Amino acid sequence: MAAGGNETDAHSFLQNTSILGLKVYALLGISIGCAITFVLLIIFSCCWTRKVGKLARRSSTLIPVVSKEIVAINTADQSENDDKVSPLPKHEENTSNEAKRSEYRSSESNVSGGSVSSSSAVSTDMPHFGWGRWYPLRELELATNGFSADNVIGEGGYGIVYRGILPDTSIVAIKNLLNNKGQAEREFKVEVEAIGKVRHKNLVGLIGYCAEGPQRMLVYEYLDNGNLEQWLHGDVGSVSPLTWDIRMKIAIGTAKGLAYMHEGLEPKVVHRDIKSSNILLDRQWNPKVSDFGLAKLLGSESSYVTTRVMGTFGYVAPEYASTGMLNEGSDVYSFGVLLMEIISGRSPVDYGRPAGEVNLVEWFKGMVASRRGEEVVDPLIDVQPLPRALKRLLLVCLRCIDLDAQKRPRMGQVVHMLEADEFHFRTDIRSAREETQNANRGEMASSAIGVNIRLPSRSWRPANLR
Repeated sequence: MAAGGNETDAHSFLQNTSILGLKVYALLGISIGCAITFVLLIIFSCCWTRKVGKLARRSSTLIPVVSKEIVAINTADQSENDDKVSPLPKHEENTSNEAKRSEYRSSESNVSGGSVSSSSAVSTDMPHFGWGRWYPLRELELATNGFSADNVIGEGGYGIVYRGILPDTSIVAIKNLLNNKGQAEREFKVEVEAIGKVRHKNLVGLIGYCAEGPQRMLVYEYLDNGNLEQWLHGDVGSVSPLTWDIRMKIAIGTAKGLAYMHEGLEPKVVHRDIKSSNILLDRQWNPKVSDFGLAKLLGSESSYVTTRVMGTFGYVAPEYASTGMLNEGSDVYSFGVLLMEIISGRSPVDYGRPAGEVNLVEWFKGMVASRRGEEVVDPLIDVQPLPRALKRLLLVCLRCIDLDAQKRPRMGQVVHMLEADEFHFRTDIRSAREETQNANRGEMASSAIGVNIRLPSRSWRPANLR
């Protein structure tokens, strides 16, 4: 009986039905397939609806697609003290998850590039936190009156800087990067990576950015007293407003900013374009180092990075110009030239001067070697410096521009020398001929000015770089 029942069931599955003459088993298979397809369509529809909803919500917040170096920073990460802050100060490295989020990524890319890090969204809810907020292009257009020429406060190969007034009446400097074969994108990345999360009283602060389509703009704090180049080489009358004390204030502040970049951050930041036009000033003559578009990041495990030679003629270290090997010593050399410029009021290269005075470094060394150091001081300074103070500065200059990069002081040591109250003087008896021959070496040229400053050890770091 059981066998007969099974035969009957099998026979019923093989019978034709009234639906297109299909057999029962075929009709069942089609029904099951349709049911599975229907379920899959429902699942796909739900997923698609959810995805479209996310896209709609994202577009409603007006967040542009920006470089992967831009990361979300919690409002708690920003220090209220302009002197503190930092992506991983060395004594706080790896102390918390908040510090890890502020970690820099080392750079191994070309002249202005930065490394690629993990991508995350940038919140626009808070106006000023982390390394800044996103500004819509329309807001920056209104702030600068349509990027009017009347609001231009700086211009160069990098782009144009405008003075802008935001809706909250705050005044900012807006750098519109020129999109020259991707250069704007590279400089945008490297400036964000180099100083995006850094707050120091001698480094210009990055407030925010704009990235819409090909446009790349950076929004900085505005300093209303121009730059050092304008005050050194502009038409300031018969007496310079930059007294000796003001010049020393500018020199020390600039040195502190560079020392923080070299010794207070990990990885360290090499500016690569230290010059008077990149030193901004406020009404109290406090300096702030600006323009990090050429900066490079250098990890603690690397003594140098090889890169395309960039910078400004007259400030570039000779070993970097000839080999492309870059480290913080290149910034030290540039600072030495800047210090000569501050003391003398002369440009690093001035073709309007006699043949022996075109190059500031060579003229400066020759004057010191021939014991005419007092003649290098800017004649527009009303009250000339004391001889001891001048001798100290002349030696600092010579040490910074030493042709042997290994013998140049670190910027922390330069801060120490500039701020030191006591100096050790000595007198060497050497012929003028020997002094001239040795003038190319800063430590030997010191005998020509009758002063010797004892350098701190190479491992020494100032207790306070702020």
